[in-house]
Amino acid sequence: MRLEGIHHLTAVSAEISRNLAFYTQTLGMRLVKKSINQDDVSAYHLFYADGLASPGTDLTFFDFPVEREQRGTHSITRTGLRVAGEPTLAWWKEHFVELKIAHGPVVGRDGRLTLDFEDFEGQRLSLVDDGGAGDAHPWQRSPVPAEHQIRGLGPITISVPDLKPTDIVLTRALEMNRVREFVTPGGGNSTTHVYQMGRGGPAAELHVVVEPDLPIAQPGAGGVHHVAFRIPDQDYDAWAARLARLRIPSSGPVDRFYFRSLYFREPNGILFEIATDGPGFTADEPLESLGEKLSIPPFLENRRREIEAGLEPL
Repeated sequence: MRLEGIHHLTAVSAEISRNLAFYTQTLGMRLVKKSINQDDVSAYHLFYADGLASPGTDLTFFDFPVEREQRGTHSITRTGLRVAGEPTLAWWKEHFVELKIAHGPVVGRDGRLTLDFEDFEGQRLSLVDDGGAGDAHPWQRSPVPAEHQIRGLGPITISVPDLKPTDIVLTRALEMNRVREFVTPGGGNSTTHVYQMGRGGPAAELHVVVEPDLPIAQPGAGGVHHVAFRIPDQDYDAWAARLARLRIPSSGPVDRFYFRSLYFREPNGILFEIATDGPGFTADEPLESLGEKLSIPPFLENRRREIEAGLEPL
């Protein structure tokens, strides 16, 4: 029983229509599910992924009318988006220049070529060369050429003021392996510690930066709500029992219809989720038309008219 890698990452946007345009048109990702926040049905929950809506490729957003995030520690600070090869990074850099998107140079980081950039709300993102490892499932209707499309998530970077309590949870409770460390770029004397899941590689890494001198982050638009880690469907009950046995306070089992979840906070307050690969986004609509209509899970379907009336048309 182990975590296989990153399942999805959920962030916050206060301008969901611009968000939709940026992630589907500028970044060329596929909108695979137009749904709602199941805990606050007045808000959209949009899911962007690869052409097949594969687990491990989902970058999702809650639609909250909030002020911008105040950056700091105790937070998820950067989301890696995997691409293949140096020519692809060169293509993206030219693309960002043309569209006047804030970005940095292509640099080597932890042995991989990386291109940092931000969306219009200051969401911190990086394109990371994964060497073309594993399968890719481009979206045929993407404005980005297939060979340059985003392949999935990873690594994900979090900031904590104190490594020790987080390390205990990552290594003992979640059984990640602490495999290396490197000097944090632009981080003064801070160090980034790399934790590996499953078979490893950027799709299965959590990077932990130790930054005791930063203020505590305040959540908002341009910030990240939580990160989820992948498990096979059959391991779900065992993970729920493991968290209970270790006396880690958690949500207990939560059925999100498209996957099953367990939520808990690590000792520095960052929200983690453990999520199953299945049933997947084709549970309520066919693959070829994913994201084209508002999807509401069955337990909320009887409120569809009320929910639709409260949402801004997209």
